[in-house]
Amino acid sequence: MKRWVFASALIILPALLAGCSDSQQTERIDGADRETPKAKTNLAEEAELLISAAASLTDALEDLKDSFEKNHEGITLTYNFGSSGKLAANIENGAPSDVFLSASSKDMDTMEDKGLIVNGSRTDFTSNTLVLIAHKDSDSTISSFEQIDPASIGHFAVGEPESVPAGRYTKETLEHLNLWQPLQDSLVLSSDVRQVLTYVAMGNADYGAVYSSDAFISDDVKVLAESKPEWHAPIVYPGAVVAESKHQEAAQQFLDYLTGDEGQEALQKFGFK
Repeated sequence: MKRWVFASALIILPALLAGCSDSQQTERIDGADRETPKAKTNLAEEAELLISAAASLTDALEDLKDSFEKNHEGITLTYNFGSSGKLAANIENGAPSDVFLSASSKDMDTMEDKGLIVNGSRTDFTSNTLVLIAHKDSDSTISSFEQIDPASIGHFAVGEPESVPAGRYTKETLEHLNLWQPLQDSLVLSSDVRQVLTYVAMGNADYGAVYSSDAFISDDVKVLAESKPEWHAPIVYPGAVVAESKHQEAAQQFLDYLTGDEGQEALQKFGFK
């Protein structure tokens, strides 16, 4: 009988201690309530997001990275920049990605038609303008695409039209002006629009066609002319959550941020519309 009483005491004692502990914990919580509460996050999951983005978005996205991560505790961003066409092809071939940010509707249309993006996640988040550039020290007097003289141009850098949206818009513009074929011997095809910018900035090409946002970030080039909107397809940037993403909720939060006030301010700061 004495052993039974002793065992009961051992059972009761932890319960009493636990009750005391709960009381003390409640008291601490009440005390903490009187302190400044820790900022809450709207994060639904922890995730490292891989963002496949058009090369022209490089500076704007790098700029907003810290702000987004600070406001979305637990989500980190990793970027993969390149031409929209190649990025889309890589995703189709199984390359990991959570968000696709394209510089053209055409590449996103292809992704959507093939079921490679989440239904309802697609959104247009910015736009751009095609411009003709030369080195900052160029003595060119051209002030319009229409004034381009193929006979006087040594090298004209453009994005590869099949995979680089800026190259496709350039081809459409030059075809509209009946200049695409006459310029064939002068064309220097580039893997993405930033390579076009580099060729002109380093003096390896007399002229180049890039987005206004690309020219905006370089001190080594100057804008000679803007393409008219009716000369090419609309330059719109759509974004979407990739269907195979394992972090679709966090990916959607990133898209929401991009279309929100802070995301739009970052894009406009780097010359986007």
